[in-house]
Order: sequence, then C-alpha cells, then structure tokens
Amino acid sequence: MNRSGYVEDLCSDDPLVYGRWRAQVKSAIRGKRGQAFLKELAEAMDAMPEKVLISSELINSDGDCCTIGVVCKARGVDVSKINYEDPEQVGESVNIAHQLAAEIEWENDENWYGKPESPEDRWKRMRKWVDSQIIKDKASEK
Repeated sequence: MNRSGYVEDLCSDDPLVYGRWRAQVKSAIRGKRGQAFLKELAEAMDAMPEKVLISSELINSDGDCCTIGVVCKARGVDVSKINYEDPEQVGESVNIAHQLAAEIEWENDENWYGKPESPEDRWKRMRKWVDSQIIKDKASEK
C-alpha cells in the first residue's frame, strides 16, 4: 500500500472510481484552500536552506522533510502523532482535502518512474510540479 490511497480506492468493481477520484483531486487543487496551500508550499520550498526532500516521512529525525512536511515544519506543526500514511490525517494537519494530500504524497514518493532520484532531484521535480498546479492570475501574466 502506498501513502496515496490509490491502491485501495481502485480495487473496486465500479469502473468510474478512478474518474471520480481524479475529479476530486482536480477540484481540491483548483479550490481556494488548495491554491492557498500550494502558494504557501512554493514559498516554503523556496525558503528552504537546503533544497532536498525525503520520501515516506513528513519530517525525519534530522529535520529533513517530504513536500507536505515542508509546510508542517514552516508552520511548526507537531508531526509526531500524525500517521504519514493516512492522507486524511495529513490533510487535516495542514488544512487541505485528503485528496490533495494523497496526490502530493504520491507525487513525492512514487511518481518518479523507478529511476534513481536524489533528494535534490526530488526537490526540483516537486517544486516544478507545485508551480504547475498553481493557477496563474490572468492579470499578472500580461
């Protein structure tokens, strides 16, 4: 089982489960809370002294973070009681929909196509992904 929850959700006889899930993720990303979180996340990632991200934990004992852990650390969230494998708990801890938490967890931990990836490469990939999810203001693009 991965942190994203995709495996459990897709083990269904309902052929529309995946489409509904993707629509929920898209809605969570485009929503007011999701966009505010992604903008905060981009700023927090840019402010990191060392541009590295870990996988499979929010924040490790050395203080290194996964993508969502970056915001947890910036906000001073105590992650010791958060089950990082539970997108609902993770989402609650940073006030985002669990669908968005699951999507970010999957992108951080599993969407690297099996190629070796350094913590620095993960940071670059995830920072690019975060930027690609932020809806650009039409006025600022002119």
